[in-house]
Amino acid sequence: MISPARPPARRIAALLTGAITLLVAATGCGTGAGSGGGKVTSITALDYYTDEPEHTQWGEMLTACGKTAGVKVEQTSVPPASLVPKVLRQASSRTLPDLLMLDNPDLQQIAQTGALTPLDRFGIDSSGFAKGILSAGTYEGKVYGLAPYVSTVALFYNKDMLAKAGVAVPRTWGELKKAAAELTRPGRYGMAVDANATFEGTWQFLPFLWSNGGDERRLDTPQAAQALRLWVDLVKSGSMSRSVLNWTQADVHDQFIAGRTAMMVNGPWRIPALNKDKNLRWGVAPIPVPRAGQTPVTPLGGEVWAVPQSSSKARQQKAAQVLACLNSSSNMVTLAKQHFTVPSRTAVAARRAEQVPSMAPFVTSVETARARTSELGVRWPKAATGIYTAIQSALTGEQTPEEALRHAQRFATGN
Repeated sequence: MISPARPPARRIAALLTGAITLLVAATGCGTGAGSGGGKVTSITALDYYTDEPEHTQWGEMLTACGKTAGVKVEQTSVPPASLVPKVLRQASSRTLPDLLMLDNPDLQQIAQTGALTPLDRFGIDSSGFAKGILSAGTYEGKVYGLAPYVSTVALFYNKDMLAKAGVAVPRTWGELKKAAAELTRPGRYGMAVDANATFEGTWQFLPFLWSNGGDERRLDTPQAAQALRLWVDLVKSGSMSRSVLNWTQADVHDQFIAGRTAMMVNGPWRIPALNKDKNLRWGVAPIPVPRAGQTPVTPLGGEVWAVPQSSSKARQQKAAQVLACLNSSSNMVTLAKQHFTVPSRTAVAARRAEQVPSMAPFVTSVETARARTSELGVRWPKAATGIYTAIQSALTGEQTPEEALRHAQRFATGN
């Protein structure tokens, strides 16, 4: 996620160097697919929901929302890694779809090219969204995309393992290190994360960085080093496998299901699979924080829907109507149930937490969660690369956390 929430590693780091100048000029008068006069009876939509049941579920939702707008929605789905390159090609050839889905960290990069239209032009209601969620769809103060649902991460734990060891669910970093050590046994680690050399590794580290006051704008700080030191200590002590350097979030899930780790960091999209194992008693809690009483700050995952530039205002208006329908409260509930995610409107999410208690930690975390691009905008991918490179260097022992993060800062800023 492919998992339902589509984790951040499923997208590419589409750096637009060299392409942006061309696209700004090309997209300003884009025609849009199938533009022309007369009544609009169909529009096109592009997404990366190639896996089942996602593809069918989204196809059905697009069809239903198309009916409310009086059009047929022709859905095209491409592999996640192909989406941004395809959008760039379409922008330069002025053949953009009428409705476009983007992984939320990619929105600012595409908006920077001039390929998207601010949603306020269509009078779309964006009230009731948490600040962080709106930020994920915002570029230079304008909302270009809205997410029907979002996701984040939390701490999953094996209830039986914790009970047998007499270990309480950890709430702080100190408690986490102690619990992980006490839960470690031959053939079982106390804790597992995804620390691989992709944006997924960065995504899992962000709650520890941000909750400790670290900032991607300045990576070589004591706060950042303390967060990375926590992961290093877990590996050095044997409480966490060195293999986390290569594990994906799916691998971490598999380790948890197999009983080879007592705790893991993962997202709500894992809940359906966990529920299928009737012998597994599990729970979920917020990511532990440095000190008691603090609120964890986690990253926002999920996709936003946008309306590309087009010379056909009629087609744009129809696409905007479909986008508004996708973001209606009732459809947010439907989609959240299908994909085990958090509805983007705060009030709708609160009701979801009441109905599904296992979603409550995610709903609570989303209230204070941040978009990955909120501080650096289009410069985020370079910082993210620096972060996961630092994680690799520190966990392998090649560099201290301080050294690794100084290198990450130099890479992120280019000096």
